Amino acid sequence: MHQGFLLFVHGNSTSRNIFRAQLSGDFAQRRVLAADLLGHGNSDDASEPSIAYTHQGYADTLIEMLGSLGVERVAVVGWSLGGYIGYELVSKFPGVAALVTTGTPPVNNKTLFEGFLDNPTFKYIGQEVLSPKQATEMAEQSTFAPASPAVRADVVRADGRARKRMFDSVLAGEGVDKRQLALTPPVPLAIIDGADDPFVNREYVDALPFSTLWRSAVVRIAGAHHAAFFEKPSRFNELVRLFLADHDL
Repeated sequence: MHQGFLLFVHGNSTSRNIFRAQLSGDFAQRRVLAADLLGHGNSDDASEPSIAYTHQGYADTLIEMLGSLGVERVAVVGWSLGGYIGYELVSKFPGVAALVTTGTPPVNNKTLFEGFLDNPTFKYIGQEVLSPKQATEMAEQSTFAPASPAVRADVVRADGRARKRMFDSVLAGEGVDKRQLALTPPVPLAIIDGADDPFVNREYVDALPFSTLWRSAVVRIAGAHHAAFFEKPSRFNELVRLFLADHDL
């Protein structure tokens, strides 16, 4: 799949626009895909929220999109929620050639609260209704920068049912076990995080007994937080290119 498709999957209550530095810059020589998840950005709200607003539901929708485009092989780069969707794609879609996650500690419903730090805004990821202040805080913590009008608008636009249903689904243990899949991945896996991510528990992640992981460790970008690709796009993009090249993708 040399110089093949790259699929970027955004996080909770954002949109594909968060990847503007990836979609218009260093990956221009590749065929790059990104879509607004249902209930986000320019996509419609789900007609069946209980089905669509889950990790596996989002993955099914993306698989349908790939099929409609005739895409048979793809490397996935997923941020936060998007990383968990990436694990679902690995388990559901044989055409996934590799997975990069960022800001996505590999957890299941039993280890969820071990994998994340006790950030006061963590509860917002599963909260249906956000106040204007909370929407601003969520945007700021997601990108660790003063909330840009675009990012905050994405948070406000997002269907609150998507946050609640997704989080309830995770607590119920629905979908593939992301922790186990990360430990024994059937495709090349890279974890590229911000060194100062305010959500991810580094001690939890570093203690996981990964069987195969790119560079045999989590790669962390100095000076970056939850959205390393947003804060340090040149370094993040370079690492993704190196990962793909190491696997002849």
